[in-house]
Amino acid sequence: MSTAILTGPPVAGSPLEADLRTLGFDVRTANDPTAAAELINAVPAQERVAVVDPRFVGHLHALRLALTDPRFPAAAVPGALTAQPAARAALTRAVGRIPVGAGTAHLTDVLTDTLTESLDRDEVGLHRVELGSLVATVALTPAQREDARDAVAAVDDEAVRLRTAVKSRDGFFTTYCISPYSRYLARWCARRGLTPNQVTTASLLTALIAAGCAATGTRGGFLAAGFLLLFSFVLDCTDGQLARYSLQYSTMGAWLDATFDRAKEYAYYAGLALGAARGGDDVWALALGAMVLMTCRHVVDFSFNEANHDATANTSPTAALSGKLDSVGWTVWVRRMIVLPIGERWAMIAVLTALTTPRIVFYALLIGCALAACYTTAGRVLRSLTRRARRTDRAAQALADLADSGPLAELIARSARGRGRTGSFLAPVMAFLSAAVLLVWVLAEDDPTSWLTVGVAVCSALLAGAAVARPLKGALDWLVPPFFRAGEYVTILVLAARVDVPGALPAAFGLVAAVAYHHYDTVYRIRGGTGAPPRWLVRATGGHEGRILVITVLAAALSPSGFTIALTALAGALALLVLIESIRFWVSSQAPAVHDEGEPA
Repeated sequence: MSTAILTGPPVAGSPLEADLRTLGFDVRTANDPTAAAELINAVPAQERVAVVDPRFVGHLHALRLALTDPRFPAAAVPGALTAQPAARAALTRAVGRIPVGAGTAHLTDVLTDTLTESLDRDEVGLHRVELGSLVATVALTPAQREDARDAVAAVDDEAVRLRTAVKSRDGFFTTYCISPYSRYLARWCARRGLTPNQVTTASLLTALIAAGCAATGTRGGFLAAGFLLLFSFVLDCTDGQLARYSLQYSTMGAWLDATFDRAKEYAYYAGLALGAARGGDDVWALALGAMVLMTCRHVVDFSFNEANHDATANTSPTAALSGKLDSVGWTVWVRRMIVLPIGERWAMIAVLTALTTPRIVFYALLIGCALAACYTTAGRVLRSLTRRARRTDRAAQALADLADSGPLAELIARSARGRGRTGSFLAPVMAFLSAAVLLVWVLAEDDPTSWLTVGVAVCSALLAGAAVARPLKGALDWLVPPFFRAGEYVTILVLAARVDVPGALPAAFGLVAAVAYHHYDTVYRIRGGTGAPPRWLVRATGGHEGRILVITVLAAALSPSGFTIALTALAGALALLVLIESIRFWVSSQAPAVHDEGEPA
């Protein structure tokens, strides 16, 4: 329940009260600041309260943006402001500070403006809505009211609402092939009371059906799979547009949207692999390779962004060049398409599924994503080397959380602490060697399923511990988590491929999927401002170095068929553990309401 308090001179015939009720507010009136303070105090502390000047003239959507957006503790436009429970105490203090009596008319004539300035000074996270072409003003005279009404009539706020429901920065395919009609689908959903989470779930179910069609291995199944995958992407765009259109933001929604995107894509890879197997073509290694490449690429994105989230003096010639290129329209779209974002990627997968074979789909996916990864990573390395930025403790902690170091690496890090210099290249070099030593061994050795591989895994863990012994504040320290991910995922892939037993690669696919979910979940928790998963969960999953050690021991100690069974059991146990904790956390999370505007490529 939300309460709106009208305080100021009444205006006959104004549609304001009707508009507020349309937005779900219980409307009350107060003749002076003292009465307004009494009404504010009477509203339960757990409810939202709005203060609106009766002389307000503006678009309904301007009021909606100011009074109903759940992401901000307080928000305002001229003539209207709102405070959620987190800002209610500040609003009460602001009303209590307003003097009453002679000489205070300049403070009480437009009370909403005075309260807005007071909340701004209190630093409660007040959000001043950017109106753009929308109108929101306090009309003090009949002439001003008439002019304001003319200005309102000149702008179609529903058109503005539809336009702003679309992401301001998106890929070429999404911008020109999906959003022109998906925004209307979002409005259709809003008018029927559907929520973004329901649309997100529908997108997941559609993608899973697409994966099932691909798993049939028939040409008709592949055609249906391609069509359904594209429709799933339409729904994937629609859920975010619905959230922006109806301001139904939530932490749970952002998590579902991001998590389901990965689940849809990787389930579809599995469906293609199953379909190919029905036709006698084993492409599980390609499917697992595609998942590994996509996950490592996303970790690069996440790590770089977290390392520079609140960096100071964040400038570089490379960034300046990028800014100049942004002023040349066609280069913007070319650079967005080069990175093969989710829209272009899914369109390519869908079309190739319908017209070619799963093997060709994976070849194209691996080549395209590898080129995109090289392009983006090279640019970020150049930016990091040429900028002069001081990274914060928060950024260092985020990178440490993304590294996913377990008990063994923690023990090694404690013994190595104090050696080396924070800000040097030691951490990424040690992380690279940790991954490289292990990968070169398992790729070059004739029989990597031996006890010698266990010894190499121990050496890899020693190097991993040295990499995280100091705070990760160096220019290239954001490369540490991607190196760890590549080392772990590719080791699992190679060992499963080298045992050459039916079922080993599908089991490895499931294991990497479970571990990748844990890593994505870590990212989304950090993005939501709630911190990384609890340490007990990281220790229980072994950390990246612990899992590698366990897997190499299993490969050395068991027969190929036994190793396959062990991988399957390990995948199931890890999936159950991380899913239960993740669902428990997100269902009970008190993180601020958000919606992901920066979906990784």
